[in-house]
Amino acid sequence: MRKKRLGRTGLMVSALGFGAMHLPKLTQQEADQLMNYALDRGITYIDTAAAYGDSQEKLGKAIASRRQEYVLATKTQKRSYVEAKQEIEQSLRLLETDYIDILQIHYVNYVKEYREIKAPDGALRAAEELKAKGYIGHIGITGHRPELLARWLRDYPFDTVLFHLSMVQPFAERDLMPTARELDVGMIAMKPLSGPFLSRTVEAIRFTGGSDAHVVLSGMKSIAEVDQNLQALEPEVTAEERARLIQMAEGLDEHGCRRCNYCSCPLGIKIPDTLIPSRYRARYGLLDAGEQIWQKSQALFAQCLTYEPCRERPLCEQKCPYHLPIQEEIRRLAAETDVSASTT
Repeated sequence: MRKKRLGRTGLMVSALGFGAMHLPKLTQQEADQLMNYALDRGITYIDTAAAYGDSQEKLGKAIASRRQEYVLATKTQKRSYVEAKQEIEQSLRLLETDYIDILQIHYVNYVKEYREIKAPDGALRAAEELKAKGYIGHIGITGHRPELLARWLRDYPFDTVLFHLSMVQPFAERDLMPTARELDVGMIAMKPLSGPFLSRTVEAIRFTGGSDAHVVLSGMKSIAEVDQNLQALEPEVTAEERARLIQMAEGLDEHGCRRCNYCSCPLGIKIPDTLIPSRYRARYGLLDAGEQIWQKSQALFAQCLTYEPCRERPLCEQKCPYHLPIQEEIRRLAAETDVSASTT
């Protein structure tokens, strides 16, 4: 597996990172086999979080004995000093280590949350204190709003940033990555398949891998998935191939959704899961799991368009920081569905 320098951390990491959010679905024996196989195949960047069920505990039991072979990143979503410190200390115990390479302040999407973590009694104080004591090597940030992440990288010397980057969510390449490059911040790109959606998996992974991101982080739950991702990412993406992949992705981002999750639908439509893969679905089709998610929302389109509280100004649009015409997009998708049904 190719290695890259993770920005100013100086850490050398595998181009493919192992996202351990699916470990709670596995037995300990399965996790042992999977994680040791990943290390044997050259994956040296391992990412987990306190919020991922028993992922940390299973990781610790599986590979703590090989601690010198991988860069370990975990996360805290706590905002206060006391809670964050307790959670980080718990992570150290569960991971069976006395050192976390990268502690990430997790899922910071609101300005008010950023102010909370930076306050004198905020989570950053806990991370800084534990770093000073030698328990943490570097401090990073994660979030779903690339333009805010870029602003925060200039405000605080985060060493790494974790963000969405895929064919259907390329926004970070314009709004975040130039700042990260300028400041030499380690860039970790997550969700190359946008979760369970993008069916042309090799092209999707190589699209993200062809960017300037140092690590492509993929959630994996089987040896087969490790092999598939390694095979997809191992050869470097040439300039010619990158141009083809960009052309393949053209227009897939017109939905405008960053998955910040500010919005919600009283009828139960999963708005990001509907908008983000919509144009990709029309052009290439979705993975089976993604199609099932999409169809659950599709079944509610008609109700959305006649829901009385949303007639004048849809509730979801009132919360969207990007002022997206969400109901208009639902109307377009409903019309496409009707046309498709009438021609089959």
